[in-house]
Amino acid sequence: MPQFIIAYIGGQQPASKEDGQSQMQKWKDWIEELGDAVVNPGTPLKDIRIMDPDGSVREGGSDDFHGFTVVETDNLDSAQDMARKCPYLESGGRLEVAEMVNMPG
Repeated sequence: MPQFIIAYIGGQQPASKEDGQSQMQKWKDWIEELGDAVVNPGTPLKDIRIMDPDGSVREGGSDDFHGFTVVETDNLDSAQDMARKCPYLESGGRLEVAEMVNMPG
């Protein structure tokens, strides 16, 4: 069955510790709802640096790739339906959903 990445882009940091805990609980509930479709529940990223074609490096900003979840489902539409319920969207972030391609090794 194909696997899909749901990439977390941008979004706002929680305004308080309580807001952060609430957001985390909503995310955990969403992951639980996805059930057996979850391959990787989530990998957050930090210390983002962007390398430009000229080789220069700059610190990442608020609209960067901040983490991902991997799900296994029949098709892109199904993965998109799963992502549509993700609470990350409530933080002003957006999601990118794409099928992962296995490269010959």
